[in-house]
Parts: sequence; structure tokens; C-alpha cells
Amino acid sequence: MAARVGKEAAGQLIQIRDRLGEPLRVAIAGRLKAGKSTLVNALIGRRVAPTAVGECTRVVTRFRYGPADRVDVVGRDGVRKSLPLDDDGMIPQRLGMPASRVAYVDVTLTSEKLRDLTVVDTPGLASTDTVVSARAEQAVGVSTAPFDADIDADSAGEVAAAEAVVYVFTQAVRADDVRALEAFRDASARLASSPINALGVFGKADTLVGGAGDPWPVAAPLAEQQAALLSRTVSDVVPVVGLLAETGESGRLTAADREALQRLAELPAAELRLLTASVDLFRTRRAPVGAEQRERLLTLLDLYGIGFALAQLAAEPGVSTGELVRRLVAASGFPRLQHTLQETFRWRSDAIKAGWALSRLERLAGHTRDEDDRERLRDGVERLLRDPAYHRLRLLDAAQRVATGSVPMPAEWEQELTRLATSQDPRWILRLPEAGPDELAAAAVSAANRWRVYAVAGAGPAQSRVAQIAQRGFHILSQQLRSPQVHR
Repeated sequence: MAARVGKEAAGQLIQIRDRLGEPLRVAIAGRLKAGKSTLVNALIGRRVAPTAVGECTRVVTRFRYGPADRVDVVGRDGVRKSLPLDDDGMIPQRLGMPASRVAYVDVTLTSEKLRDLTVVDTPGLASTDTVVSARAEQAVGVSTAPFDADIDADSAGEVAAAEAVVYVFTQAVRADDVRALEAFRDASARLASSPINALGVFGKADTLVGGAGDPWPVAAPLAEQQAALLSRTVSDVVPVVGLLAETGESGRLTAADREALQRLAELPAAELRLLTASVDLFRTRRAPVGAEQRERLLTLLDLYGIGFALAQLAAEPGVSTGELVRRLVAASGFPRLQHTLQETFRWRSDAIKAGWALSRLERLAGHTRDEDDRERLRDGVERLLRDPAYHRLRLLDAAQRVATGSVPMPAEWEQELTRLATSQDPRWILRLPEAGPDELAAAAVSAANRWRVYAVAGAGPAQSRVAQIAQRGFHILSQQLRSPQVHR
């Protein structure tokens, strides 16, 4: 299409094409000190993003795959300034230019986890009484977006370019958390930052209980309550002990740390309970491990992680460092988050980006000054929308409208539509975990018929349009299940 339109429109089409070839871009958002950078490090598998407040935490930082580790500070004037990682392998706290002049920090890493996922670490979001800067307001397009007032238009634009968002919060969900998620939805592509493509993370689950106590009996039901509260803005809320996830995924726990934990695990049970009752007691009481090593253990694991590791080593003294790390990661709740991201974002990246591209094409078609180019672009969009391969996009769009409440629908219909739009597993979609291909195909036909009847007999105009999209989706699913080329 680029060869058939003028130079201005062709340049924008090439930018859209290039963006489609990039990995899915996920923004990690939340307020200050919510644990965003800790989660970023766990997702990357390296401790690169500083977790202490500094210059680099006041700007947007983009982490993407590259052949070598590199940090470029990109100014608002487009000038790039390269910096080395510091002695600890992290982004330096000082960026070499005022944060007000920085558009974003572009970090390329050799981490395999970034081959199909670009992670955008965002500055902390401001409270409801913060005045949003005019530049950020203009970039995001909504006057109520609670971005930090110091974020300029380029930084806000980098955030808005993400196709999905992971929102990190601690314990209570506040009104401006909800406003922030709504702002992302309004600022981003039409399929981004909706309940379909937004995920909530309760990032400091271990803070719910004191000392080394087990937080999960409290964290799990609290996350369910938070998910219900945020049901119109996120698909789920996943509780995570972020520090344990970061330590485990980045390989920071060494054999020497394991030996120190082993020595502590050999103390009498009563002494151990007292030692791990509080941070102050862990630091100050006499123990067979020096104060410096104990401080390091707190930095790596905090009290919950220390208590968990001590229990593992007391029950099984011969457990290896690698196995202990695996158990710590499991105890952090991070594997569930990884699975949820895989199910929620990664496999859907093509459809999410297709939605982004279509919205940009529609916007380009509506604003292009050349009338012939405008008609060619509109014709191209129409052809794309008629292509059967884009029905997945229409399903996601329909599921988004239902999930946000713009098209009301009975709960059981909404749930079935969401499963159809957000999964490729027919057994999960149809709730037949043990069924074979023939039974699944028959169930898909039955579902298509139910949606057809609902479209003509039980729905208003908006529901009918959604039902017709769902009916075709189940019809396509039944055809796929009966096709000999389908891998079962």
C-alpha cells in the first residue's frame, strides 16, 4: 500500500509496518514504590532496573532485546547519549542530563526473555491532587491521566505506545489507581489497557503479615477481592512477592548465601522464631552468621523469604542452591504471573498489534490531506477487516466492549465470549477438559447455534452485533477442529 500513496502517508505506513514486526510492548505501571522496577527485573531475568528512587526512576525506560548490553539516554531533541551499566550491572542512577530533557532511556540486553517481549518501566503515577503537565496531557489525550507531573509529552507517548499494561499496586486499591488504568485505556490502542489486555499485580504480598509468616492465606482472597473491584479495568489480579521473584529469576542467591542460611537453619526452633520475628531482631541478635551476611540476606529475601528458606533447609538439609532458588521462586507466586502473562498477552501479540495498526491506519485515513490517499487507505482498511484471518481481532474487540460494560451481556455469555476471544485451547473455551476432537467440534457447533439464536431472539442491537461475531468465531472453531491439518 505504501507504494500507492504519497510520500507523507507512505512514511507513516512504513512506521506502522515496522512496529508490527517488533515484539509485544508491555508497560509496567503503578505508583511510586509499588515495586514496579523489582517486577521488571524479575521479568527480564536480570537486576538492571534500579529500585531506589533516583533520576532514572523519573523517566520511562524501555528494555528490549539486543546483541549487546547498551544504555542510551534519548533526549527530547532526539540526541542519544550512551552510558555504561554501573559496577553492579544496573542502569546508572545519574543519566548525564536533567530528567526534564529526557524522552526515555533505551536499554538493550542480551536476555532471551526479551526476544518476544519489550518491557517499558514507567515512572510512578502521581496522586489525585497532582496537576498533570500540559505536555503530558496533550500526549495522552485525556486531562485526567494521573501521570507524574514531570513526565513530558515524549515520555507519555512512549507509555501510550504500549499494547498492554501490567499495573502494580500494594494492598489497597485506591481511586487514582482505577483512574490510572482508565487513562491507559483511553491513551492506548483500542485493544490495549482494557480488561482483555491489562493485568493487575499485587506486588508486595509478603507485607500482609509480620515477620516471616506465610502471607498466602491472606494474599489469595485479597487478590480475588481486588480482581472483582477492578473487573472493568483488568483481567485478573495476581499476588506476587516481588523481591523473591527478582532474586530468584536474576540468579542473585549464591552458594555462600545458601551456606549462611544452612547455619541459621541449624539453630533451635525457639531461637529461630525469635530471630525472624522482626527485621531489627534479625539484625541485632547473636547468630552464627555475621551482621554483614545477615544484611545481605535481608536485601535478597526479606523476612518471609528467609523464613521460607530456613524451613526448607531444616526439613531437607542437603537441598542444593539451585533447588532452593527454584522453591523460592515458586513461593513468590511469580510462576503464576508468568503463566498469566503467557496466556493473556504473548500468544495474542499479533492480534493486539493488529488492533493497534488498524487504529493507526483508520486515524491516518481520517487525517491524510490528499483525498486519493485517503480513499486508498480506507479501501485498504476495509479489505483487512473483511479478511477471515482478522476475525480474532473482531473477537477481542467484541470481548473488550462487553468486559468494559459498554455492551451489557449476561455473565455466562460474557464469560464464554471472553474464553473464545482470549484462548486457543478449545477444551478450555468449551469447558470440556477431557473431550476428543469430534466431541469438541460438536460442542463448538452447538455454541455457534446458541449465539445465533441469542442474536436474533434474545438481544438488543448492540448485543446482536456481538453475538454474530461470537457465532462466527465458534463456527470457525468447529471447522478448525474438523480439519485434518489441525494439530491435536
